Amino acid sequence: METQIETPPQPPVQPPNIFSKLEALAQMMETQIASGMPLSRGGRVRTIAAGHYTVSGLSEHVRLGEFVVHKSSTGLHLGEVVRVEPDLVYVCAIEPGDPIGVNDIVLREGEFRVQPDDSWCGRTINSLCKPIDNKGPLLKGPKDRSITTLPPPSMTRSRVVTGFRTGVKAIDIFTPLCLGQRLGIFAGSGVGKSTLLSMLARADAFDKVVIALVGERGREVREFIEDTLGDNMQKSIAIVATSDESPMLRKMAPMVAMTIAEHFRDKGENVLFIADSITRFAHAIREVAIAAGEPPIARGYPASVFTELPKLLERAGPGAEGTGTVTAIISILVDGDNHNDPIADSTRGILDGHIVLDRSLADEGRYPPINPLASISRLSHKAWTPDQQKLVSRLKSLIHNYEETKDLRLIGGYRPGVDAELDMAVKQVPFVYDVLKQSPGDRTVIDAYAELANALRNAPGNNQPAPVQRRGA
Repeated sequence: METQIETPPQPPVQPPNIFSKLEALAQMMETQIASGMPLSRGGRVRTIAAGHYTVSGLSEHVRLGEFVVHKSSTGLHLGEVVRVEPDLVYVCAIEPGDPIGVNDIVLREGEFRVQPDDSWCGRTINSLCKPIDNKGPLLKGPKDRSITTLPPPSMTRSRVVTGFRTGVKAIDIFTPLCLGQRLGIFAGSGVGKSTLLSMLARADAFDKVVIALVGERGREVREFIEDTLGDNMQKSIAIVATSDESPMLRKMAPMVAMTIAEHFRDKGENVLFIADSITRFAHAIREVAIAAGEPPIARGYPASVFTELPKLLERAGPGAEGTGTVTAIISILVDGDNHNDPIADSTRGILDGHIVLDRSLADEGRYPPINPLASISRLSHKAWTPDQQKLVSRLKSLIHNYEETKDLRLIGGYRPGVDAELDMAVKQVPFVYDVLKQSPGDRTVIDAYAELANALRNAPGNNQPAPVQRRGA
């Protein structure tokens, strides 16, 4: 007879206590907060494409333009939110070479802000405000600033009233500038934009100089800073994003530079802001926008390009009453020497003047190759005296007659004594051109008008002073 062993009854299986898990989670959160370690919203990488990747789980917690941090096997890498959908966030990597993998963790970082300090003068930094000159870390200033801040309200800005000398004779005579003005230098590649900018960077009218080098060749950066700026580097800050860097860094460089310039302007200083070139800034915006799915509308440029340009350039100019000014001088690279391409045309309508560099003048060896007839300063009337204004008007008329009859003179069709106006142009314009020639190593010209008047007065064949000479004297 088999013996039956009775097993004790098993207690019923209890369902998991959800409340105990919540208590454990709450305790963990309290411990995390008490430790002082920051908490951040997170998501995971879902898709990867050329130029961007998508993240799920962050759509309700991020905004356009905010930064996120991608955690990979090689460390932490920054990215910027460029598009937000209900289920996905589109992110463009800030730094090139970010090894992204599906299901990688991405954390919200927030808005990128900078803390400029006076000790930054003499330094060279990148678009993330990290030093690249091997001179040690940067000190943080007392106030952090957004790189997408709005310009001062129109009715609270002070007026532009004070002219200044640039030291470039062609500009000081034909297109004089004022503190707080925004000027564009328009030229094709290899005509001399960067050389002219280097001459303008040495102007003595400014307390600080902030330079954004966007998409430049890597080998030219050190040459520009050490050879061109020289002693002026002590009052200058250079923000560099070379051509091999990501479009996000190239897009950020002039925005960071403008933010630093605003820091000094708000302290009451006159700041010179130089951007070389704003066209490459527009190209970077185009790359980011197309990666985010924005369609091109004007010769390959999306609409956001024409939104970002005035946002940046309107931040330059005079500040509120009692503060300083930001004088902006930017270069615009015109594709194929076409001065009506979308970027050149849009920028020209925003700025307070433009200087046109002519390739034919550069081919003749006339540097800087500024075309005085095509260049204009919309604030020149505030820098000229009445006599200077009459002189420049007279000179432009003579130059126009001289250039219009160039072919006639080349074939021998010009006869002296027939047209007195043309005779004067033929006699005096070559000496005007000689006066305007200038190289970066030339001495600083204090009074360009006096030098011009002296050259015309001593021109061979001038038996009597011409009206143009009396006005320039």
